[in-house]
Parts: sequence; C-alpha cells; structure tokens
Amino acid sequence: MSNWLNNTGIGLHWREDGTSSGRPVMLLNSLGTDLRLWDSLVDTLSDTRVIRLDTRGHGLSDAPVGPYSLEALTGDALALIDHLKLTDLTVIGVSLGGMMAQSIAAQRPSLVRALVLSNTGLRMGTPAMWQDRIDAISAGGMAAIADAVLERWFAPDFRHSENVGRYRNMLLRTPVAGYAGACAALAQADVSVQAKAHHCPALVIAGADDLASPPDLVREVAGSIPNAQFEIIANSGHLPMVDAAPAFETLVRNFLNSTDP
Repeated sequence: MSNWLNNTGIGLHWREDGTSSGRPVMLLNSLGTDLRLWDSLVDTLSDTRVIRLDTRGHGLSDAPVGPYSLEALTGDALALIDHLKLTDLTVIGVSLGGMMAQSIAAQRPSLVRALVLSNTGLRMGTPAMWQDRIDAISAGGMAAIADAVLERWFAPDFRHSENVGRYRNMLLRTPVAGYAGACAALAQADVSVQAKAHHCPALVIAGADDLASPPDLVREVAGSIPNAQFEIIANSGHLPMVDAAPAFETLVRNFLNSTDP
C-alpha cells in the first residue's frame, strides 16, 4: 500500500507490504532508482513487514533543489521510522541506501536488530567525480549519463537483455534536481566512524562485476564492522537484487533466519 509522509515540508512516498505482524524490514534504494528496485525481494519477504521509501528526489517523493546531505536523507528515513514506531528493525540498503542504513544504525542503535549493506562504501567516489555527474545532467539531462550508469549497474548478461529497459526508464525519469541533490550528498558522505560503532549483526554484499562499488571497496565496509559477514555474488553488478536476484534473495533470507530471536 502506497503512503505519504511530510517531513519538514518534504513529501515522502513510502509503501508497506508483506505481513503487518511480521518482522519489520526497511529497504533503502540507490541513487537513480526508486522503491520498485526491491519488487522481487519484497515477494521473497512476504512473511515480514516490509517498509520501502522513495529517497528524497526520487520516485514519487518530492525533489527539491539541492544540495542534499546524507544527514538530511537519513533524517527522512528516521522520520518514517518514528512515524511508524518501528523497533527491532532490520535495515537493508544498497549504495546510497547502504550509507543511509549505516547512519541509521549509528544514530539509533537501540532500534536496529540487523543490517544488510549491499554494494556500498564508507565513502563513495570523489567530490570531483560527483560534480562531473552533476554538470553532465545539468547540461544534457539524465540521458547524458544513462549508458555509463547502466554499465556500472549491471553485469553484461543482464545489461544486454530486454529486462534492462525497465531500469533505464527508472533512471531517465529521476528528476534532475533530485539526482543532482543526492550526488551532492554522496560527494560529502563519510560513514567510516559510524561503521566502527555498529554492534548488530551485519551482512555485507558485493557484486563481482560492480564498477560503481568494486568488491574491495565493499570489503572495506565489512572490515570496519565488528563480526560482519561478507559475500561476493558472481556475475552481478551494482544492483544484485536485480541482475542476480535468486542469489541475493537467498543470502538475505538465510541472514534474516540467522538473526531471528
């Protein structure tokens, strides 16, 4: 069911699926995608209470002119957590969403039972790289970066399949202001201190063919979190919940089972 939340004047679109009495799981998506990114995983987690959020500037959420900050984006997610009075929460985030998940766990450790951090880093890219991305879409719209982004998102088998069109359209329909605002957040984001403070169980996942957050970058996240489990999915890029869905879902399901009370 789709819902709407106002946080400090910003309208946020979110969905709840699954079983209302089940274990609460929050899903946080990547730059340039919306909550539909998780459709397949939601089906797998039908016995849990699944909460999805369109990140500020993405999907059906408002896209104010930026720059945004990781603190503001995390604040949106925390506002939803407070609105729903969620506790004992598992947070699953990919890329930007993975950095948000780490920030949530650092700020509200008593609310977070476990973390799944997919294809993310303690820091991602450089300020110059993100400024180049902002300049490109400011001049030519989202189409100016689409081919390069899709090459980083998906392993070759999926990228050359007919299924990639859905995700190209998802990227192209992302508001320029929203994408640029989130790029600015990534340019300054650093969760290296927060990662060392996590004491909940964590599963950290990398894609073997990920050009956006290569396995060594993701491995650094796992190495910074006490007792984190690290996995690499073969033939997968930056979004394994799409191009390697069965393997990703198996890892997540097994991890959730291992962290049941």
